Amino acid sequence: MSTPRPDRMLPATDGLGAEFYAQAAATGVVHLQRCSDCETWRHPPRILCAACGSAEWSWQPTSGEGRVFTWTVTHRATDPAFAGELPYAVLVVELDEGPRIVGNLIDLDPTDLRLDLPVRVVLDHRSDTVALVDFAPR
Repeated sequence: MSTPRPDRMLPATDGLGAEFYAQAAATGVVHLQRCSDCETWRHPPRILCAACGSAEWSWQPTSGEGRVFTWTVTHRATDPAFAGELPYAVLVVELDEGPRIVGNLIDLDPTDLRLDLPVRVVLDHRSDTVALVDFAPR
């Protein structure tokens, strides 16, 4: 298991983005917006559906599983909280539901990454209202 990063930067505490992190913290599961009219999943959160323009939506739980779409490996930390973890990888993962989300790689050396690698969400609970997204191999 990965070592907690006590000084990680946290997201804003208001707006739809904050609701994304709060849902994860409250339920232990990543929730994404889903259009109530056309049923399109979407991320990042927004007011209107890009597919049909509807303003009707709800937060729906995801499987928390997906596949690596792309990644970048950082060899020089811009955030001091990550200095002890160099090199580290940030992934874009296409969830089984379709949308892509971003998170850090844990429990795997970045040199072992490959396209389409099956991964699962591991939430990094920071507070009662924030859980950050990490990914570990399945």
